[in-house]
Amino acid sequence: MPSMSETENPNNGAHPPSDESSSKTWRNIDEIAAREDFEDFLKENYPREHVIMRRSGLDRRSFLKIMGASLTLSGFALQGCAPSPTDERIIPYVRVPEEVIPGRPLYFASTMVLGGYGTGVVIETHEGRPHRLEGNADHPASLGGSNAIIQANVLELYNPDRAVEVRNAGNLSSFDEFVSAMQGAMAVSGDGTGVHLLTETITSPTVASQIEALQEAMPNATWHQYEPVSRDNIVAGAELAFGEVVNSVYDFSQASVILSLDGDFLSSMDGSLHYARDYAANRKVFLDGEEPEISRLYAVESAPSLTGAAADHRIKVKASEVELFARALAAELGIETDFSMDEAPWDSQTLTAIAEDLTANAGESLVVTGAWQSPAVHALVHAINAELGNVGTTVTYTEPVEVNPVNQTEDLRTLTDAMSAGEVGALFIFGGNPAFTAPNDIEFASALANVPFSVHLSYYNDETSELCTWQIPQKHFIETWGDARAFDGTASLMQPPIGPLLDTTRSEIDMLALMTGDDRSSFDIVQAYWEANYDGDDFDGFWRRALHNGVIEETAFEPMEPTLVADLAGAVGSYEAPQAEGLEVIFQPDPYIYDGRFAQNSWLQELPKPFNKLTWDTAMLVNPVTARELRLDTGNLAELSYGGEIVQMPVWVLPEQPEGSVTVYLGYGKEGGADVDAGFAFNAYAIRPSGNMWFGQGVEVSSARRSYTLANTQIELNFESYEEHPPVETASLSFFLENLDFAGYDGDTDKTLLPDYNADYAGYQWGMTIDLSACIGCNACMVACQSENNSPSVGKTEVERGREMHWIRVDRYYDADDDSTKFQPVPCMHCEQAPCEQVCPVQATVHSEEGLNQMVYNRCVGTRYCSGNCPYSVRRFNFLDYVDDTPILDELRNPNVSVRSRGVMEKCTYCVQRINSARIDANVENRRINDGEVMPACATACPTQAIVFGDIAESTTQVSQLKAQPHNYGLLAETGVRPRTTYLARLTNPNENLHASAEAESEEA
Repeated sequence: MPSMSETENPNNGAHPPSDESSSKTWRNIDEIAAREDFEDFLKENYPREHVIMRRSGLDRRSFLKIMGASLTLSGFALQGCAPSPTDERIIPYVRVPEEVIPGRPLYFASTMVLGGYGTGVVIETHEGRPHRLEGNADHPASLGGSNAIIQANVLELYNPDRAVEVRNAGNLSSFDEFVSAMQGAMAVSGDGTGVHLLTETITSPTVASQIEALQEAMPNATWHQYEPVSRDNIVAGAELAFGEVVNSVYDFSQASVILSLDGDFLSSMDGSLHYARDYAANRKVFLDGEEPEISRLYAVESAPSLTGAAADHRIKVKASEVELFARALAAELGIETDFSMDEAPWDSQTLTAIAEDLTANAGESLVVTGAWQSPAVHALVHAINAELGNVGTTVTYTEPVEVNPVNQTEDLRTLTDAMSAGEVGALFIFGGNPAFTAPNDIEFASALANVPFSVHLSYYNDETSELCTWQIPQKHFIETWGDARAFDGTASLMQPPIGPLLDTTRSEIDMLALMTGDDRSSFDIVQAYWEANYDGDDFDGFWRRALHNGVIEETAFEPMEPTLVADLAGAVGSYEAPQAEGLEVIFQPDPYIYDGRFAQNSWLQELPKPFNKLTWDTAMLVNPVTARELRLDTGNLAELSYGGEIVQMPVWVLPEQPEGSVTVYLGYGKEGGADVDAGFAFNAYAIRPSGNMWFGQGVEVSSARRSYTLANTQIELNFESYEEHPPVETASLSFFLENLDFAGYDGDTDKTLLPDYNADYAGYQWGMTIDLSACIGCNACMVACQSENNSPSVGKTEVERGREMHWIRVDRYYDADDDSTKFQPVPCMHCEQAPCEQVCPVQATVHSEEGLNQMVYNRCVGTRYCSGNCPYSVRRFNFLDYVDDTPILDELRNPNVSVRSRGVMEKCTYCVQRINSARIDANVENRRINDGEVMPACATACPTQAIVFGDIAESTTQVSQLKAQPHNYGLLAETGVRPRTTYLARLTNPNENLHASAEAESEEA
């Protein structure tokens, strides 16, 4: 029988004729716009265009006209709406760049800015695609380490939710139209009268020079700065103590005794990565014949922090009581402050013991405080460090890092008043989101309506963008040239390994150049600034070194010697001592979404918070005693009333929270958040006044008589759940030196029915140690693993079901005996006697000849027997197609790691792709892999170098030497699985006087 010809078959012989709804033919745009599956197809195949249509409010026909027929021709004639897996363009290099070797990553040094301060990073690229971020070992602000925000920032580059088009009054426009409108608005002024510029904190020398040029060209133009997480109290405290603004730089490597007064130097202070590295180096114990010494840390704090968790003694007090403690300590040390108190809210022995310990270590002690404490506390800390002789050793002073250190809250108020009075004709807002983050008594959003011409350079279409007449999409720092200074003044460059992903984006430098009529590129502007400020003869060499090393040489600020004001008591006395009365509220930036700017970052939203392991949401922290008094429990919705404003917030009962106060975190209540999606807005900014930006008294909390579902990733346990062998083995240093074998299991772990793999081993044997004395619980390892291994985010609903996909977790344990918090990273242990391998019916999980517990994904049939047999619960099952198929996210993923499909088991692989890469290099050079040459993603990200990986077959490797330490132990070693990942016990250095007193009180209780 003759076959039907292709011309006779309407589907070219491939498929039978389809029904009318999926016809390939169309006659005009109206027919396509009328298709029922129009929006579904657009969302599936053209997510960027779908976002544009949704946000612009255009009807289908108008949208198609604007986007052009090329969009419709490219995809609307496809059969149905399902994307074809083979529709991928392959474009070969015509001329291969010399430095590009397929399969080999390239690395570029750059600078990430947060809060105005720069941190050196290294951008890893694959064939031109930025894939991940690491710390720059040559940069003083990172020293090679990173944190969760740095690790997750590469997702910001590819985030499908970022702003993509220039908009005018909410409608799509073009950059040329904006330029015409801007020139007209600025021409009205001439000398800059009515022209205002609002930026975030600026430390960039190039941007500072551009603003200076703008003010020279337009003398009456006004520059304002505002960030909700500002340094206002730091600036005011320095002026109070010295009569001038100075910058404090700390050296924790020289500090034997440290006192933190609400100063979270391990995670939230400028320079915290550097400080965490120095602090951890003084806490690690390695027995090599000499008696070890470690530093001692006291933390007096009003809210849970990573610094408090790491402390040898943590004193929980209300926020107002921190200042009382600082005043009392200064008086104890003989500093005249004209302050006395009848009854202290803490044990008197505690204050005396701390003062004596600081005095005994004068010159080698250090006192720090945080940005949220009052100017009086900052001034007192300066005086205490001077009294102890710490200036010049553990603390030095430099000129301010900020270009223009001002009180940013008052600066925003000044701008708002000018807008309300109609004195602002043109407002340029570069970054930030002041309409959302402004204090509730500064009506910035409503005043913005009085400005005839306003423009917002923003990364997302946020609350401020919606109110401005123009929105310009902002470049990511990976896409632009620029510079910034670090916490010690060191300057470094931003260099983009790629061009802008979107043609519509601009940077601060681009916009300022436009305002001043400078037609140079951002590269030319940055290079010209440094060439003009270079004193040497070889600028090209200087420039190349700056780009290569990620640091501009000899730019760190020189130490200065400011003098304390003569009447410090009078200066501090100008701030009335607080009265610790009533319930207090503490405002803090969220550990991961910060001030709200990372609320659209799914990696950070799903990353468990350090203390309550909460994901996708925020909660008000309440002490159990306070919760009982208020009749609240975890998951209740509560109403917070403060200053006449009310906001609802879910409750989380947490022992680490001090009694008589509640902590709320900034940044939630934005579109796209889990709280808003559920019909709520947990917006702490709504009750945050300008007069009390960090804590306030007289707050009222009552039950809303409703509940709210919170998703967390750890069952609430304490050490009582582990009677004999707690997961985190802990001891004081003195106890350890007298009982070297205190950690771990001392029974027989060799008895097993499983085969002994050691007989088959030859060559490398990979293993890992994690030093719990150095782990600070920052969770950088979790995001680093997710970025390296293409692990998906699953969303709040799946987390509630226990289906999170992180390959490593950081468990948190609270010890009621000494009121301490302990963290423990838990990856796959790669057991020698792996119970998972014995139950897999298809040998999808197998032991390698180098000791790795491997997963063969294409064998896995999803029985999950291995997960049920794992004593550590570290295996993750891909229940659903969690991988976001938005095309732009394909550029983000690591090409060296497969993207797993639904229905397979996943887990930590010790980053086997990195092992194999190092193996190839070693084989080519006919040598063994060097110690330290292989670094899993978790180890490279760790800011404290708590994670060490290497070959345990060689006794000289660092990991082997650490495993030989007496405080090395295996988690759940009593099960006989013999894990390749082991831990070094957490060793502390408590003050024996306070330790004995605490034990006596505990026994009496």
